[in-house]
Amino acid sequence: MRRLGGMALGVGLALAGLTGAPKPAPAANLTAVLEAEIVTLDPHYIGAYITRTFGYMVFDTLYAPDSNFNYRPQMVRGHTVSADGLTWTFTLRDGLSFHDGSPVTARDVVASLRRWATRAALGGRLMDVTESLTARDDKTFVLVLKEPYGLVIETLGTMASPTPFIMPERLARTPGTERITEIVGSGPFIYSRADHRPGDRMLLRRNPNYVPRDEPADFLAGGKRVLIDALDIRVVPDGGTAAAALQAGEIDYMQYAPFDLLRSFERDRRITVQNFTGAHMFTGHFRLNHAAPPFNDPAIRAVLLRLVDQGEVMAGFGLDQRYARTCPAFFTCGGPNESDAGIAALANPSIEAARAALRATRYNNEPIVLMVASDLEAARVSTEILADRMRRAGFNVDAQVTDWATLLARRTRREGWHAYGVHALNVDLGNPLTNSVINFNCQDSGGAGFMCFPRMTELFGAFARAPNAEARRAIAGEIQEIVYSQGVAVPWGQFAQPAAYRNTLRNLIPSAIPLFWNVEKR
Repeated sequence: MRRLGGMALGVGLALAGLTGAPKPAPAANLTAVLEAEIVTLDPHYIGAYITRTFGYMVFDTLYAPDSNFNYRPQMVRGHTVSADGLTWTFTLRDGLSFHDGSPVTARDVVASLRRWATRAALGGRLMDVTESLTARDDKTFVLVLKEPYGLVIETLGTMASPTPFIMPERLARTPGTERITEIVGSGPFIYSRADHRPGDRMLLRRNPNYVPRDEPADFLAGGKRVLIDALDIRVVPDGGTAAAALQAGEIDYMQYAPFDLLRSFERDRRITVQNFTGAHMFTGHFRLNHAAPPFNDPAIRAVLLRLVDQGEVMAGFGLDQRYARTCPAFFTCGGPNESDAGIAALANPSIEAARAALRATRYNNEPIVLMVASDLEAARVSTEILADRMRRAGFNVDAQVTDWATLLARRTRREGWHAYGVHALNVDLGNPLTNSVINFNCQDSGGAGFMCFPRMTELFGAFARAPNAEARRAIAGEIQEIVYSQGVAVPWGQFAQPAAYRNTLRNLIPSAIPLFWNVEKR
């Protein structure tokens, strides 16, 4: 009998296959293996994607994007705006309650937004232009701005991580620098510490008191109707082990199907491979340390723009055109802020062109330290390809293999590293204000490579104040010009990390963030 995550599995499957055995009752639980173990449960505290996934199950948001990325009311019934655009009045919809039985009030909303804003760049920008945020009564809260701001609803409904989830006021009073010690949301699933065995499994039970919206489910918007009794999340660090369990019917869903097993899954009639496009894809970047010589010289950084061949990186993953594409747009291809500004710098990459460009700089054979994350397949493969091409172009490369956690710690130092590969979801990268490559510009942040371009900071403010999508797109193009003219970072391609699930599941919402409302298990 196979064992997975410390739990015995497969007995029910064996019994169901016996001749004359009665048909099993419909399964109550959906068993899933996600990208990683859910360790941090405070949805405001950290921007980890796995924590955001947990947040959408257990908590709720005021607004949410639909599949066309139109922001629709979720916890609110609606809002009004004063003629001068400065006073926004919001009314909560009926039927909202927390998992501890207490009603959701406007005071909970105000406290939650204030706490979240201390952890999220987009929330901080909204607070910078806020005169007051107050609860008028139990159902109504009022936001008064100092100046018109074009992204109020997009901010309250953003899915960028950390996400503005609403929690009880008593928990939201916890400083953002400290983790909450009790997990109480108002979302469609309930977390219970008694159902959580770290390192093994987490069981999220259906919230029987959740009142979904009347509209059909549409990505993160609409009615979140839970049609299973519980979501059983197993911890299985090894992708091969999880894949075998999926094929054996011991789990129902695997968030990241290993690249090398996609064809096997596609041939298995019991399994569906869920591909993603557009905003649900990932974009990879090489992030560069602007503080460490010689990469403090923009001319030397810019050589990488001539060197990186996105097609070679995608081929290195073994992905065909269904799952991968080249993309020169810094704010993602297919997104609302796609632009061709400055992309000539990435055209026709070649080692010969990069070698010639490098010779024209002040580079003096200084060692270039590339950090290679051994435990992230896409980051590892992309950086190994970069190391090879840099050496062939004339760089003195020192590729240092480490795990992702160590890499994150090392990047906080201004010396000792020059570049590394990483990828993030397009839903986060498509907006300059939530793009993790640049949104800590001039904040002495290792995550942004200690870069500082004051003009970019000015453009961030202009983007937030822009009155419409067309104006924001133009400003994003100006930011992209800076990114490429200064060699801020180098994109290495756009790709999907498909999910795979048993065909016993129906109506699974297509989303790179796993969503388990609306889905049925036969």
